[in-house]
Amino acid sequence: MFPGIGTLVNIATVLIGTVIGVSVGHRLSQQTRDVVTDALGLVTLLIAAASAASLLNPAWSAAVGDSAPMLIVLGAMLLGGILGSVLGIERRLEGFGSWLQQGLQRRSGGRQDSADRQRFIEGFVSSSLVFCVGPLTVLGSINDGLGNGPDQLFLKSALDGFAAIAFAASLGWGVGASAIAILVVQGGLTLVGAALGGVLPEPHLAALTTTGGLLLVGVALRLLKIKLVPVGDLLPALLIAPLLTALVIAVR
Repeated sequence: MFPGIGTLVNIATVLIGTVIGVSVGHRLSQQTRDVVTDALGLVTLLIAAASAASLLNPAWSAAVGDSAPMLIVLGAMLLGGILGSVLGIERRLEGFGSWLQQGLQRRSGGRQDSADRQRFIEGFVSSSLVFCVGPLTVLGSINDGLGNGPDQLFLKSALDGFAAIAFAASLGWGVGASAIAILVVQGGLTLVGAALGGVLPEPHLAALTTTGGLLLVGVALRLLKIKLVPVGDLLPALLIAPLLTALVIAVR
């Protein structure tokens, strides 16, 4: 199989899941859709906890010191949040979702509705973050690019397909638009994998995985309507965490 097949399958499962979710969603009451969203938020919280547990990775602690992993994650979140806020990543994501929704609305000849637009944006942003943040996204895409096989992305595709059904039942067609984010993020990482000679060292991957787990906590809080965490602005932390790990290893 050719590199990139895992991302294409992932996109297909998300689109199929969206169609199924939207088809079922209009038959569900608002209360039922809210329960579906809450359930997805709780499952996202569980996945986040499993990812954040990489903070205890022994290889990471051995490379940077026992107390350094927590400080690395803290530094990555603070620096990433500052950088993301300055760049306006969350605002740009929402703006892109709004632009995409309006374009689709004009094509269909429908009227603009602020509630529908906000629902579309929330579906696009939340599902994009869930589908594009996590260890399977990074490691699976890089391994696919290296020619090690798309098995990890196939597993992620199955998980994302079921998640898309749950998302779309509550948040509508915006979930399907997240296929664009999957194409950009996973496609880009696959190209990075093709350019690299090997996967990330375990300590660096643990740093990225732990930070990704914290970002998923933010996504879960949004889904559970506890706090609208600007997770998009925190995305640079995913790049900063491995860089800080490399810096600590170099000066230790």
